[in-house]
Amino acid sequence: MVGGQATERTDPSTRRWSLWAALVLLVLVLLVVLVFLAREYEEGRDQQALEQESAALVSDMRNALLRNVQTLQSLNSVAPTADSWNAPAAELLSQHRELVRLEWRDTAQRLISHRDTPYLSDVFGYLDRTRAVADVKLACDNAQRLSGPAYSSSYFWPMRDGLGMELMEMCLPVVRSGVANGFLVATYSLPGMLSELTKRDELRSRGLSFNDADGTRLALHRIVPGTRRTLSANAVLELPGHTLILQLQSPRLVGGLFPNVLTAVVSALSLALLAVLALLARDTRLRQRAEQEVGDALAFRKAMEDSLVTGLRARDMTGRITYVNPAFCEMVGLSAEQLIGTGLPAPWWPPELVDEYQQRQLVRLAGQTLPREGYESVFQRSDGKRFPVLIIEAPLIDAHGKQTGFMSAILDLTEQRRVEDLNRTSQERLQATARLATVGEMASLLSHELNQPLAAISSYASGAINLLDQPPGAFHQADLSQAMRRISEQAERAGRVIKSVADFVRRREHVREAVSPHTLIDAIQPLLVLQAKKQGIQLHIGIAPGCPPVQCDRTMVEQVLLNLARNGMQAMALDDLSLDKGLRVLRIAVLQTRLHSGRRSGGEQQKEWITFEVSDHGLGLSTEVQEKLFTPFFTTRAEGMGLGLSLCRTVIEQHGGALTYEPNQPRGTVFRFTLPAHLSSRS
Repeated sequence: MVGGQATERTDPSTRRWSLWAALVLLVLVLLVVLVFLAREYEEGRDQQALEQESAALVSDMRNALLRNVQTLQSLNSVAPTADSWNAPAAELLSQHRELVRLEWRDTAQRLISHRDTPYLSDVFGYLDRTRAVADVKLACDNAQRLSGPAYSSSYFWPMRDGLGMELMEMCLPVVRSGVANGFLVATYSLPGMLSELTKRDELRSRGLSFNDADGTRLALHRIVPGTRRTLSANAVLELPGHTLILQLQSPRLVGGLFPNVLTAVVSALSLALLAVLALLARDTRLRQRAEQEVGDALAFRKAMEDSLVTGLRARDMTGRITYVNPAFCEMVGLSAEQLIGTGLPAPWWPPELVDEYQQRQLVRLAGQTLPREGYESVFQRSDGKRFPVLIIEAPLIDAHGKQTGFMSAILDLTEQRRVEDLNRTSQERLQATARLATVGEMASLLSHELNQPLAAISSYASGAINLLDQPPGAFHQADLSQAMRRISEQAERAGRVIKSVADFVRRREHVREAVSPHTLIDAIQPLLVLQAKKQGIQLHIGIAPGCPPVQCDRTMVEQVLLNLARNGMQAMALDDLSLDKGLRVLRIAVLQTRLHSGRRSGGEQQKEWITFEVSDHGLGLSTEVQEKLFTPFFTTRAEGMGLGLSLCRTVIEQHGGALTYEPNQPRGTVFRFTLPAHLSSRS
C-alpha cells in the first residue's frame, strides 16, 4: 500500500509536468509561425518602401536635371561673349560636381569655348575629346529637333592609369532674340549624378547604381555592406533621347511593431517560466534576503543623508516639519528635536520677512505647484547671522502613489556669492586690460595708415619748394596750385584715416556711400604714378565699361587699394633683371560679377559684386609666407609693420566681401577682393 500511495502521489506531478511540456511546445510552435509570418510581412513592407524610395530618388534626380537646364539657359544670357562666358561657366562647374565639362558650340556644332571641372584633373587628357563628337552630334541633333534639351546615350570614357568613368552628353539649343546662337553642351558624370543629385544622409547602408536596360551596371555609388541578403528595387529615369535604370539596394532589416510584439511575448514567457521555477525553490530564502536588504537599505540611506552637505527637510501637507538631516540643522543652528513638529512661521525666517514668506508659502502649498528649478531665499541662524540659500522642492509620494507632503533640498549659497564677487572683480580687470590693448592697437594702426598720406604730403611739399626756388616766371602758377591742392587733399585724407581707424578699433559700422570705381582709382592714382616712375614700373588700369558704383567706406577701401598696389610695386625690386623683359608692370582691374544667391517666386535672385584685382610680376609667395600672410605684425620687409594685409582683409570682410590671392602668370601674385554693388544701381 505504501508503494501504491507513492505512485498515486507522483502521478499528478507527472501529469502537471506533461501539461507544462505540452504548453511550452505549443508556445514554441506558435512563436515559430509568428516569426515566419512577421518576416514575410516585414519583407513585403520593406520591398514596397524601397520601391517608393527609388521612385522618389528618380523624381529628385529628374527635378535636379531640370534645374540644371534652367541654370544653363541663363548662362549664355548673362555671358554673351566667349571671354565673359568662361568665368560664369567655371563658377557653375564649381557648384555642380556632377558636371565634368561645359562647351559652347556654334550652330555648325564647332567649339567656341569650353571649361572643365576643377574637381577632376585631366579627364580628357588621355583620349582626345573628338572621340565623343558623335555622341555630342546625336544629342545636339535631337535637341534641335525637339527645340529643347536632349541627352545622348551614356558611354565609357577611358582615363589614365586604367581608370575611367561613364559619361553622358546633354545638348541645349541657345537662342538669343529669337535667333539660334549655337548649342550649350554639358557632359554629365553618371557617378557624379548618383553622388550629387541624391540625398546622401538618406542613403547610408544602401546600394545605389545606374544600370542599362539589359542589366549592365554603368555606374556605382554605394554597395550594401556585409554579405546579408539584400532587397532590390529598380526605377526608370526617362530623359529626352536616353533612358537609365536606377537600382536601389537595401539590406534585409527586421523592425516594426510586429517583431517587437514577438520579442515581448518571448521575453515574458521566459521570465514567467524562470520566475515559477525560482519561486518554487527559493521563496523562503528570498523573503529572508529581502528583509535583510531592506534593513541594509534603510541603514545606508540614513548614513548617506547624515553625510550630505546639502540640507534636507520634509514637511506634511499642512507645512509641519517631519524630518531634517544634520546638514540642515547645522545650517540654521537648531537641533532636530527643536525643528521636528514645528510649523509656520519657520524659526529660521528673518523677523521682518515673516509675513512675506508665510504668504508665499501658503500660496505654494495650496496650489501644490513647485518650481523644479528651485528658488532663492534668505535664512537666519539661531545666532542672528543671515545667509542666502537655494531651495529645491518636490512632492513626497508614498508607496501607494499618494502625496503625503513635500521634500526640500537646501543649498547654502554663501561660498557661491563670494566666488561670483571674485569673478566680477576679475572681469572688470580684464575689461580694463582690453581697453589698454585697444589703445595700443589703435596706435599701431594709426602709425601704419598715416605713413602713406604723410609721405605724400612730404613729396608734394618738396615739389612745391622746388618750384618756388626757381626764378620768377620759370614755373606755372597752375603747377604750384595743383601741388597745394594735393597737399590739402592728403591732409583731409589723413584726417579721414584717423577717424576711420578709430572707428575700426571700436568695431562699429562705418559710414558707407555709393562710390564709383573711377573715383576710388583716381584718388590713389597720383601716388601710384609717383612711386611707379621712381621704380620704373608701368601702371595699367582697366575698369569694365558700365561698372556700377560700390557701397563702401571710401577712405578704408582707398587704403586697401593703395596697400595692395604698393605691396605689388615693392615686390618688383629694381635689381631684379628678369623683370626687364616687359614684366615690370602693375595691373589694376575692376570687373562686374553677377552671382546667384537663391530663388524667389519670380525666379532666381542675382546679386551683383564688383571685383578689384591687383596683379604684379614679383617673385610670388613662398609656402611659408602664405601660411602667415594675413597674420598681424608679420612682414618680410625690415621697415614694414606687418599690419597692411591683416587690415585689408578685415576691412573687406566688414563690407561683406572676401580678399583672396593666387599665383600670377608667368610669375608674381594676383590679389583680388569683392565689394557689393550699390542697390539703386541694379536693374
